[in-house]
Amino acid sequence: MTAALDGVRACIGLGANLGQPTLALRHAADALAALPETHLLALSRFYRTPAWGRVDQPDFINAAALVHTRLAPEVLLESLLRIEREAGRERGPESRWGPRVLDLDLLLYGGQVIDRPGLRVPHPHLHERAFALVPLAEVAAAEPFPGHGTVAEALRAIDGTGVEPVQGVAGMD
Repeated sequence: MTAALDGVRACIGLGANLGQPTLALRHAADALAALPETHLLALSRFYRTPAWGRVDQPDFINAAALVHTRLAPEVLLESLLRIEREAGRERGPESRWGPRVLDLDLLLYGGQVIDRPGLRVPHPHLHERAFALVPLAEVAAAEPFPGHGTVAEALRAIDGTGVEPVQGVAGMD
């Protein structure tokens, strides 16, 4: 199953706080760029962000990627989950908001609203999470964010305190 023949722009959140998070995000970006029918358009700088949900864990390194893809949203999501598994990520209810070697979230997909079992786009809490919106606005400020206008408009509505660029680490070279 594919999306429209000409494809869509999709936004992906990247995060990690175990092992070597910066390296994990670099490898994940390479894996995104290697997906079939997908082109990595932009990768944000990397940001250090305080843990969210469960705060008794190391800070996260977060980034955002903008891709152009012909993959259907379900296929793209499965690809993200495969990349996580290959990095050593084990998902489960006990690990919700916990430490992880890699977290990839499908945040936005072509301005669409998708609500299916296992797939909700826009990501249901994106509008509340500076750790996702700050890097996303860097690469996709004008992207449509259903229910919130654009990514930039959603970012203006929240406090981005604590989301700081990692010095010496750029996104796409």
